[in-house]
Amino acid sequence: MTHRSRLEVAIDDASGRLLATAAIDLADPVVARAALHIETCRVPPGIRARLVDAVLDVPEVAARPHLQVALPLGDTEILDRVRERCECIQTRAAGVTCLVEADIRPARPAGTGGRAGT
Repeated sequence: MTHRSRLEVAIDDASGRLLATAAIDLADPVVARAALHIETCRVPPGIRARLVDAVLDVPEVAARPHLQVALPLGDTEILDRVRERCECIQTRAAGVTCLVEADIRPARPAGTGGRAGT
C-alpha cells in the first residue's frame, strides 16, 4: 500500500465548476487534519455536508481515531455534519476560522442495521 501523507478532496457541480475543497494532512498516524474551503460562488445547500462526508470517507482518514478540522467561522452546515459523523466535538474560534477537534466514530460493519448515506 502506498503511504499518502497529503490528499485533496474536491466537490464539483454538474458542469465541472469547483465548489469546495479539503486539504488533508495524514502525517500523524493518530490524527487526520483537514482544512476545508468553500468557493465564493453561490454554493447549493448540501455541498458543505458532502465535503465533510468525502473527507471522512477517505480510508486513511477513517482509519485514524481523531480529526482536526479548520473551517470558515460561522459555517453551520459543515459544523453540523461533523457533529453528526463524529463524537466528542470541541470547537474554538481563531480569527475567521473555526478549529474543530473530534473523535471519528468507527465505521459500522455492513449489515448491522446502520443508516445508509444521506
